[in-house]
Parts: sequence; structure tokens; C-alpha cells
Amino acid sequence: MTRILVLNGPNLNLLGTREPGTYGSQTLKDILGRLESIAAARGGFVSGFQSNAEHELIEQIQGAKTHGFDAIIINAGAYTHTSIAIRDAFAAVSIPFYEVHISNVYARESFRHHSHLSALASGVIVGLGPLGYELALEAALRAHP
Repeated sequence: MTRILVLNGPNLNLLGTREPGTYGSQTLKDILGRLESIAAARGGFVSGFQSNAEHELIEQIQGAKTHGFDAIIINAGAYTHTSIAIRDAFAAVSIPFYEVHISNVYARESFRHHSHLSALASGVIVGLGPLGYELALEAALRAHP
């Protein structure tokens, strides 16, 4: 059974109400529910975690292999552009991960154009809304049958 950890960073707990023109109307609960259903239908398992605190996301990354996860899907939110600590956590644990962004970060402010995570990621999906999570899940399930 493929086990996937889905991590979401700051402000993603506000999906559904936060800037719906940019992020859509689906809540994080809606997105995770869809991922859980897709994974279960394929014999996999998804566990979701969201935090506005950088250290909590790092702890989840560091513990992922110990807890039997095969891969991580992460939308690190603003930490994508600022957190070398999250990047270093991924480098330290060597677990495959997929970076997801709901909005097209390249069509937004220039400070969003750089990711500290992308160079280490197995894949990066940008600007496809919540579908990006599903595509990352599909990639993870195919890579870790």
C-alpha cells in the first residue's frame, strides 16, 4: 500500500474563503477528501497535515519515513519562497516529494517566482488549482506502486 503524506503550509487552512479569485472555492478538507478517495480506490493511503508553523512542517517531513510514508505532496505556501529550513529537511530525509501550488506563482509577484524546494522535488505542479494535488498524487502512486 502506497502511503502519501500531504502537507500544507501557512494560510492554506483558509482555502475556500481566502482570495477565492486566486485560490478557488474548495476548502482544504474538500481537497484532502478527494485525495483520500482517489488513493483508497487505488489501494493507497493519504494523510493530511496543515500548519502555519514552520517547525511543525519540518517535524512532519523528518518523521515521514519513520511513519511509513513513501512520498510527500507539499504546498508550503509562502514558506516555498522563504524557508531554507524546509528545503534542508527534505535534503536530510531523502524522501521523494511533489511541490504543488494552486495559483500560477509565475503570474504573481516576483518574490513568488523562486522556490527553495523545486530543485529537490520529484515534480512541481503550478497554477492548476486543486487539480494540482490530484496530479501530484497520481505521480506519487505511479512512482511508488
